[in-house]
Amino acid sequence: MKYPEPNLILASRLSKISYVLSAVVLLVVVLMRKIKFDLGVDFSFLPAVNAVLNSIVSAFLLFAFYSIIRKDIRQHRLAIFAAMFFSALFLVCYVLYHITTVETSYCFDGPGKYIYYFFLITHIVLAGISLPFILLTFTKGFTYQVEAHRKMAKWVFPVWLYVAVTGPICFLMLQPCYV
Repeated sequence: MKYPEPNLILASRLSKISYVLSAVVLLVVVLMRKIKFDLGVDFSFLPAVNAVLNSIVSAFLLFAFYSIIRKDIRQHRLAIFAAMFFSALFLVCYVLYHITTVETSYCFDGPGKYIYYFFLITHIVLAGISLPFILLTFTKGFTYQVEAHRKMAKWVFPVWLYVAVTGPICFLMLQPCYV
């Protein structure tokens, strides 16, 4: 398939935006643990929404992978756009929940606790580390730097999928602990 020429000027601008956005998101996520706002609204429904949003992201990522295997670039791009959109929506809901609601702790003992914390810690660490790489991989594909996109996507895709899948797993394991 013949791709348009890479748009390196746009790629440079989007890469800079990716770095700034990643830094801002990381800062907000760190600060939201220390800052709480009372907006007068009960946002206790948002963890379930977040789990659904992450599940939708997982489905779109798998569809994007399936599409690229079939060499359906158009479907692949649409699926990635959808995964990016639902990931952004997740992030907004996640921050809104955490700046307005006291955190819920895991309420069980035994081996389940270690499994939960394994998933939670790897989910959080990989989400934080992967964000700039997700944005840069998207930028490479969006600006038709196809080979660079492929090389990055081989590493970024499984991490992004892991983060999207473990989010709902953590929610389901923590769900009985919500008061």
